[in-house]
Amino acid sequence: MRRGLAWLVAVPLMLAGSQVAHVLAYRIVYPEASVRLRDLVATGHGYMSMLPIALGVAAAVVVLSLMASALDAARGSDVRSLPPWAFALLPAAGFAFQEYIERWLAWGFFPWNAAEEPTFVLGIALQLPFGALAYLAARLLLRTAKRLGRRLAQVSPPRPRVAAPLRLVREAQMLPPLPSLLSRSLGRRGPPLLSG
Repeated sequence: MRRGLAWLVAVPLMLAGSQVAHVLAYRIVYPEASVRLRDLVATGHGYMSMLPIALGVAAAVVVLSLMASALDAARGSDVRSLPPWAFALLPAAGFAFQEYIERWLAWGFFPWNAAEEPTFVLGIALQLPFGALAYLAARLLLRTAKRLGRRLAQVSPPRPRVAAPLRLVREAQMLPPLPSLLSRSLGRRGPPLLSG
């Protein structure tokens, strides 16, 4: 299997896990909804209403990648594994990058102190278990796609059954040949006799 397909399965799962951890961090730090909403708007999280659409697109990418992975496995390609370090490092780095970019776009200047926010450290800490869950989910899905592809390769396509031709006419019995109408009186066939 191409490694790109494995990453197309892994990255959306990592992003989904990162966003769930992101939301959970804000819910833990700001349990009261009005305070949480005020902080989310002030720190540039107004785009969160678009999150279901982004997650739907990510799910579609995962499904299409798994289908392509199963077809690759059916052709005999080997499934390549994903590095576990990526699931520990990339979600945490993505969360930190996202926090800085959100504030930069909302405030208009680079937020040097974003790491001092109460949600930052908790959000980074929550990325590790959600990254581990994404890793397990990606491995399970890729392994399932591989097994499905191998089974598809083993099952030969159904052949159309060709029915034996029906014998509507009985085989004719061998009859002796009929004598020719012209040769009845001569008894033998052949060229005419020459008189000489």
